[in-house]
Amino acid sequence: MIRGVTIAVVVPAHDVEQWLGEVLDTMPAFVDHVVVVDDGSRDATGEIARSRQACAPARGSRITVLRHARRRGVGAAIASGYRRACELGAEVVGVMAGDGQMHPADLESVLAPVVAGHASYVKGNRLGHPQVWQLMPRGRLLASWVFSWLTGLAAGVRVRDSQCGFTAASSSALAALDLERLWPSFGYPNDLIGALALRTERIVEVPVRPVYRGEASGLRPWHALSIGFVIGRVAVRRFAGSAQRSARGGRGARGAARVPPGLAALSRWLRSRP
Repeated sequence: MIRGVTIAVVVPAHDVEQWLGEVLDTMPAFVDHVVVVDDGSRDATGEIARSRQACAPARGSRITVLRHARRRGVGAAIASGYRRACELGAEVVGVMAGDGQMHPADLESVLAPVVAGHASYVKGNRLGHPQVWQLMPRGRLLASWVFSWLTGLAAGVRVRDSQCGFTAASSSALAALDLERLWPSFGYPNDLIGALALRTERIVEVPVRPVYRGEASGLRPWHALSIGFVIGRVAVRRFAGSAQRSARGGRGARGAARVPPGLAALSRWLRSRP
């Protein structure tokens, strides 16, 4: 706990046998629940998680292990973890990936604004770290900057590092979201930012250190198309939501008519996507 607030951390994990043990062994003591989601791993990821769970002291393990029988994507893994964390009574839920790219010493500062009630959602900001140019691969740095700029435009919020998965959220903010509709794969951070922005939840960023130790990235060039699609969906949902609010505010059919028919059709199609 931190200041009497129950804390859970979701650990999405896919083929991370090399790093997962270290992630679990270095999880700070103030974390009440650790929810590991084995997303269809083909290596020993699940066995490592269960071994750490079994090695807990007699009072019981704080580790819960979930498994997806097939790989569903990092967004789907996080959504599963969010649901279980809330069922366990967590009031604030963090996310730390199983590949060791999030430094445990930064976790408390990521959680702090939500614990204090100053934010509903916190994102780590690697790009604000003074050594980011030395620590972060240039390709990832450039991609993160571009996607952050586009996500900010689409969602109507300021965000400097949209792709960072080191996050914290209040249980109340998570309860208000339709987690089943969260984008399941690469692009989930952009989709989640858009969903929270639509609900006018307060989103803040805190600096975190970039951690790269030669591990292979699962991100491929074609994933940029998926992320771009998700950012486009965020923009259309925001536009459609603004039009609906204008209509409810008294402009009626005249406000709704400002949405071009083609864009309205695109909005309906995008909202129907998983």
